[in-house]
Amino acid sequence: MPELPEVAAVVAHLEKVITNVFISEASLLRPRLAPYSTAAEFSAALMDVRVSGVTRRGKFIMIGLSNAKTLLVHLRMSGRFMLLSNEADDPKFTHAVFRLADGRKLLFTDQRHFGLMKIVETNEAMEYREIKALAPEPFGSEFSVDYLRTKLQASGRSIKEFLLDQTKVCGLGNIYACEALFNARVNPTRAANQLTRPKLKRLHQEIRSVLQTAVDSMISRPMHPEIVGDGIYGESHSDLWSVYGREHEPCLKCNSVIKRIPQGGRSTYYCPRCQR
Repeated sequence: MPELPEVAAVVAHLEKVITNVFISEASLLRPRLAPYSTAAEFSAALMDVRVSGVTRRGKFIMIGLSNAKTLLVHLRMSGRFMLLSNEADDPKFTHAVFRLADGRKLLFTDQRHFGLMKIVETNEAMEYREIKALAPEPFGSEFSVDYLRTKLQASGRSIKEFLLDQTKVCGLGNIYACEALFNARVNPTRAANQLTRPKLKRLHQEIRSVLQTAVDSMISRPMHPEIVGDGIYGESHSDLWSVYGREHEPCLKCNSVIKRIPQGGRSTYYCPRCQR
């Protein structure tokens, strides 16, 4: 599933290619993609409007429109945007089509069918229940060491499972949770409320560091001519990982063997020597 850096890359690329561009027509091809709108309502709200900007909150993409509405998008497992000429055939698993006034079309494809779109009033977008429930952005001042300490002290879950809770730490998913824990030398099975003060401060620093490094790397890479935010599934960014996906390989710091364990239905990768 795309995490904050992948979503940030998609937002940055979308912003470049569709900001100030008019959407002349929109078609909803899979009704469950936008379950709160009929196909007719979806088309009407997105017809003859200008894209005023593209931003992000957590893993939600927020496409601002000139009619005071915002299109909220969550990529979920496999959602992605593609930018093609109007004459090009729609690829398989195309679930929404946005025809642009400049002769191109922006497609939303989703092989796993878990993506979500919702049209909301712009002045109410931040009050959408799933967005309102999100923790502070990891790069903002609200996500402080004191904030993290307060949340950790109230939780007896493993620190790895705690980090995946978007109401506690926003935007951090399985890959970068593993990486932040490794860099902070924290055992992923340790209870969240048992972290020492030095470990907590180091983890706070590493959460920001691994996310910022990934964001910078992904945004700086050349964009695929058709896929907006190419590589959102992470395969093309594995060079950034120290432990994730490296089971049975040597630790880059101590040469011990990287292990994988199940936690909360996800795979956790860690070094048993570095992360005690």
